[in-house]
Amino acid sequence: MKREKFCILGLGIFGSTIATHLSQRGCDVIAVDMDGSCVERLADICEAVQADFTDLSQLQDLGIEDVDCAVVATGSHLEQSILGVLNLKELGVPYIIAKAKNRKYATVLTKLGVDRVIQPEKESGKRIAKLLSSSNLADIVELDPNTLLAELVAPASWIGKSIIELDLRNRYGVNIIGIKKGVEGRLSILLDATTVIEKGDNIVFIGTNEAVERLNNID
Repeated sequence: MKREKFCILGLGIFGSTIATHLSQRGCDVIAVDMDGSCVERLADICEAVQADFTDLSQLQDLGIEDVDCAVVATGSHLEQSILGVLNLKELGVPYIIAKAKNRKYATVLTKLGVDRVIQPEKESGKRIAKLLSSSNLADIVELDPNTLLAELVAPASWIGKSIIELDLRNRYGVNIIGIKKGVEGRLSILLDATTVIEKGDNIVFIGTNEAVERLNNID
């Protein structure tokens, strides 16, 4: 399901980057921080609000229960992150992502039921924004400013068709690198033109930003 409405709790560099790029991609973003200067910095970019996200009532007043996804971006303060996650759980937010500064913090947040824990030294805010606002993309790696290595959940219209039938290079300008059987599956790179796409397959390919965007909008 494509997510369109987000809240970002904590507007340091990481949170601000995600909020900015999500907004640029046409998403509805509520950005929250207790620091007025951080809020002011994003005032012209998205709905930026000065509030204490560790206070459940303040999040309720902002209508956070209506978002599709929330990002707790204050990974340096574990207590704040925990309270933020618990409040989001209480509000019934369906998908929660949290930043963690180290493995210990990541373990705690995972035990709280966070759907995805991010360690910023491993993942960039821009990459996460692209993934969050994508309906079919399972992963993205930026090879250069215009070229992406991407993993795409096989659209329904591709199931049962062979690589040669799909003709992705000519139709979309991308090159298939391999196929994974599900998100956690092993990547198979021994493909030929008669390889048939099956339900649950993830297609790994290289293409331009524009090509990846077109593929992401299929189905």
